[in-house]
Amino acid sequence: MIKKMLQDCLNAVLMSCLLFSGSVLAEGNASNKLAVAIFAGGCFWCMEPPFDALSGVISTVSGYTGGHTENPTYKEVSNGKTGHLEAVQVTYDPAKVSYEKLLEVFWHNIDPFDNNGQFCDKGDQYKAVIFYQDEKQKQLAEASKIEIKKKLLDKYIATSIKPAGKFFPAEEYHQDYYLKSPITYKFYRFTCGRDHRLNKIWDE
Repeated sequence: MIKKMLQDCLNAVLMSCLLFSGSVLAEGNASNKLAVAIFAGGCFWCMEPPFDALSGVISTVSGYTGGHTENPTYKEVSNGKTGHLEAVQVTYDPAKVSYEKLLEVFWHNIDPFDNNGQFCDKGDQYKAVIFYQDEKQKQLAEASKIEIKKKLLDKYIATSIKPAGKFFPAEEYHQDYYLKSPITYKFYRFTCGRDHRLNKIWDE
């Protein structure tokens, strides 16, 4: 009798442990679910660093999206032949960084008034665009655009919001360019007037 009672207690303890560990694993899996955001903000070299600096961002990939051809090359996109834009694909952990925060970083790293490109780079391939993955991202992007418009005294905002299409990673030498070739990157960024223009827009 006593032996049976002990066995029943042991079984109950084991069952509780299994249920608890299953719950912990489920929570862990939920927190490890990653999300993707795609932003075009002119030169993709310059859009990687601000997102890489955010805690919760897992990776950034420079690439091309929004066009009408498969596997576009940098030369083709630069010439405006494919309809693609230079963009960055941001993989992030929503438990650590929100999509709203990504939008905030995006807006403060572009010129929202420029409808012809970004900074010294002109052409449709360099326009600023938010590419949303789902309805929630779309709603948040549209809400952020309204807030930015208010913040900038209701001036015209050229930045558009479009559904995400297929994303093609750029050639390997473009990835993390600001880390691989820091001197060339800084020279380009300075001569393009990016920071000067950003400071003028957002400091005012």
